[in-house]
Amino acid sequence: MLPALLILAAITVIPTIYLIATSLTPLNLTLPDSAWDFSDPTLNYVGLWDDPRFITSVWIQAKLSAGTVVLQLLVGLLVAMLVNGPTAIRRFARSMFLIPMVLPPIVVGIIWRVIFTVDISPMHRAAAALGMPIASILTNPHLALWAIVVVETWEWFPFTMLMVLAALQMIPSSPLEAARIDGASRWQTFRFVVMPYLRQTLIVVGLFRLIDSIKAFPLIFILTDGGPGDTTQVTNYYAYQQSFSFSLWGYGSAIATAMVAGTMFLSWLVARTLGVADVEVS
Repeated sequence: MLPALLILAAITVIPTIYLIATSLTPLNLTLPDSAWDFSDPTLNYVGLWDDPRFITSVWIQAKLSAGTVVLQLLVGLLVAMLVNGPTAIRRFARSMFLIPMVLPPIVVGIIWRVIFTVDISPMHRAAAALGMPIASILTNPHLALWAIVVVETWEWFPFTMLMVLAALQMIPSSPLEAARIDGASRWQTFRFVVMPYLRQTLIVVGLFRLIDSIKAFPLIFILTDGGPGDTTQVTNYYAYQQSFSFSLWGYGSAIATAMVAGTMFLSWLVARTLGVADVEVS
């Protein structure tokens, strides 16, 4: 396993160590001598608590993550229940639903940028033809973030669908037959028989989607560029701006380090609170 461990160290451990080390310096590309200045290692982290834009970005990220995780679980569960079966139509539907997940995020962003652009959008043209014109969604400060939530859900609900489908096919037939014999309705069968088997799967899927929701940068970059104003400026986008727009690499590294640490802690807390056994988040 040594070659694999060396490759893993080269592409993950070493960059992580460099990120943390950089976060302890006031590195600014306009001041090359600041690269290895560890005279005040807590400067960037203390600055985070006094930065209202950073606090706002965390709140925006929390709303984005909560919205995407909840919607992806609900939509994925619903679709999995609908396509769970051996028929040819359902097998074809499963394949079609996988398309958004296999598309590169850049392609997804471009597709939805076209859909949300008023002048060329088939959605906007259809609404206008019906006498119900829709104003630009991406430039609306109250709707732009939820547009990102919709796109994230569209792209990643197939992951939930696949995991739930696998769990549904592992449910033994005897408890389902017993529920039918006892006269249980479909809702009662789902609530009291199916859901207990799906609970662990949904929690694990939710954890994975929570972690991945932090990586919505490509969609935000293409669709809104953090706007309008800073209404879609999530934490990793703010770190990008500080690092590459203002050359504050030390501060940007501190934001990224705090974001990773916060994500790991939140994932551990959710897993522990919901009682997930044998789940490790790394």
